[in-house]
Amino acid sequence: MLPSMHSSQSLGDVHETIDPALKKKGWRRFLAYIGPAYLVSVGYMDPGNWATDLQGGAQFGYQLIWILLMSNLMALLLQSLSARLGIVRRRDLAQANREMYPPLVNFCLYLLAELAIAACDLAEVLGMAIGIQLLTGLPVLWGVTLTVLDTFLLFYLQRLGMRKMEAFIIALVAVIGISFLIEVVMAKPHMGDVVKGFIPTRLNEKALYIAVGIIGATVMPHNLYLHSALVQTRKIKGDSTSIKQALKFNAIDSTIALNVAFLVNAAILVLAAAVFFTTGNQDVAKIEDAHRLLQPMLGTKLAPLLFAIALIAAGQSSTVTGTLAGQIVMEGYLRLRINPLLRRLLTRLLAIVPAVLVITIWGESHLDDLLVFSQVILSLQLGFAIIPLIHFVSDKVSMGEFAIRMHVKITAWVVAAILVFLNVRLVMQSSFEAYAQPGHLGTKIGISIAWLAFAWLFAMMTFLPLVQKSRRRSNASVHKEDKPLINLSIQPVSVIAVALDFGSGDEKLIANALAQGKKEAVYYLLHIVETVSASYLGDKADDHETRADNQQLELYAEQLRLMGYTVHTRLGYKSRIQEIVRIVKESKADMLVMGAHRHSGLKDWLYGETVNQVRHKLTIPILIVN
Repeated sequence: MLPSMHSSQSLGDVHETIDPALKKKGWRRFLAYIGPAYLVSVGYMDPGNWATDLQGGAQFGYQLIWILLMSNLMALLLQSLSARLGIVRRRDLAQANREMYPPLVNFCLYLLAELAIAACDLAEVLGMAIGIQLLTGLPVLWGVTLTVLDTFLLFYLQRLGMRKMEAFIIALVAVIGISFLIEVVMAKPHMGDVVKGFIPTRLNEKALYIAVGIIGATVMPHNLYLHSALVQTRKIKGDSTSIKQALKFNAIDSTIALNVAFLVNAAILVLAAAVFFTTGNQDVAKIEDAHRLLQPMLGTKLAPLLFAIALIAAGQSSTVTGTLAGQIVMEGYLRLRINPLLRRLLTRLLAIVPAVLVITIWGESHLDDLLVFSQVILSLQLGFAIIPLIHFVSDKVSMGEFAIRMHVKITAWVVAAILVFLNVRLVMQSSFEAYAQPGHLGTKIGISIAWLAFAWLFAMMTFLPLVQKSRRRSNASVHKEDKPLINLSIQPVSVIAVALDFGSGDEKLIANALAQGKKEAVYYLLHIVETVSASYLGDKADDHETRADNQQLELYAEQLRLMGYTVHTRLGYKSRIQEIVRIVKESKADMLVMGAHRHSGLKDWLYGETVNQVRHKLTIPILIVN
């Protein structure tokens, strides 16, 4: 399927397909809002969480429960901000970023978001493959390849509609929750030790690595993109009362769903602590080992069976939401929309390749290390999703009365600071270890370049909104001054340049140009040749496309000359922006007429937005024709 321009609607196929206003007031209307948070919550109990929770419980007992609780409170705050952005502004996080930041910053944020989704999908692939092996005995490598088939399940669910998909996810969440509730009851943990686990304690380097993995597995960056889009599946009126009601019901939805996720994660950690840590099996770091030891430790075959079923349910539920997040990120940042099935296949293949490589090269023994590593990667992306989100929901201009209050803003920035601090500390430790090793000069240079690149992106992402807000205030104060209109005369336009791309909008461009200058003006029709030959040879190029472009330009000019207009033609080569500016200046044009959309989607990222860059390089009036 060919890519197409994405509309302004997030998840256009299901945008505002559910109308809560059609339900009666009371609990029926509340139920109409229930759903988005449950799709988000499955990301908080995916197989990546299992690996980090199992390692945390087996190696450190109940010590890291407070990390789980802190992560859940962070998640509640951030997901509520994400939902607020979608409900109030009707924009998902990717769309809001695209409107705020310049193309290069946005492209970097897009790549980081895709990396986070790939890391998440990697955890889902490995988790499902391991679950299939535990349940059926099928080799993990086969299970990894079989996970491709779930793409068709997602495609089927999307065709059924959002409510059916939400019901499917809620059913899987119920399977996971009930399975672990039964297992925790069988494990009989010491409740006094469980309660002590809620008290914060100092963490050593190994515990910090697992803690950051837990945070990354709990507070997932792609979930912030997902939630801001899913709330827009509900049709919400633009009046204050309707928005307040939507915010209230979504807050309740998020609280219930994410607390269920917290209980599941806590159950996994408590189960590992009660069964493995307290019995001296602290080296249990693999999901397979945990499954194998459950039966002899708990004395029942039901425990490992429930464990495997819950693992498959976790992987299957997470794979649905991961695909939706990928669709949101691609459409929001690139304005590129592709077939959902193709998008799912691409995402899944990106996850399968590293899994197959690890299994083939190192064997299945390193799969759980790969799971934990994928969660640390997720955690490293958090700051690049959280900081823009806080900026957006704090902006009183775009959010109006629904901008977050000062105490919420302070709390959100404290959460962001904690997450960024933990991530920077973890990366610095790894970097210093690499620097301490003799040799490996190329690796050390690469790490240094990566640090500089991330520092630049972090600074741009953090401070650019503040600069723009300051400029808005400055402009607002200027606009308040009373300024009399004294000089409203302008010089008549005598030379007009018209940038043409030989598309369907050429006639409209020329018509608007003629309306500005009439027959008294001189017109320059210009076109930029973008062939490989033209890029290297410039005006010496003589390939077929160059000759055809020149012929088309002269055809336009000749028709206008017959109507009595004075028209010249100019071809440009190599750099589109520089050539347009050069021709305009050489022709001494008083005005430039351009089309609004020279490129769309991915080309917009590769080549930059021509209109914006040209207008910064010229001082003459520029007429942009949509």
